[in-house]
Amino acid sequence: MAGRPDLFDAVVMADERFHEEGYQEGYADGSGLGLEEGRQLGTAQGARIGSEIGCYRGFACTWRCLLDSGAPEKDSRKRKVLEALMELIQIFPYDDPTYDKLHEDLDRIRGKFRQLCSLLNVQPDFKVGVEGSGLSF
Repeated sequence: MAGRPDLFDAVVMADERFHEEGYQEGYADGSGLGLEEGRQLGTAQGARIGSEIGCYRGFACTWRCLLDSGAPEKDSRKRKVLEALMELIQIFPYDDPTYDKLHEDLDRIRGKFRQLCSLLNVQPDFKVGVEGSGLSF
């Protein structure tokens, strides 16, 4: 009798066996869905950040052209802040999603943008929506 499986043991342990099999199947399915959901969220967040920085860059490039056509001695502080903003945008790590100071650098860019808007006496309204993003004044 030592070589034969016990029928009562198989019946009694069926609940535990099915529970373990269900857990393993659910874990595998959940892991796959979690990766896909994470990929979608990362893509959406990356697009939102890229759109925001793109608007800041377009704003800065436009104001650089406008300030270049004006009197240089009057706008030296504006130019200095504008160049600092352009430098922050230029060194931003667009293609490194694992960069650990991404949010700190983004906050620095936002702060410099607000400072520039204050110096230029411009009231921006940056919006990211379903239909796209935009910067209005």
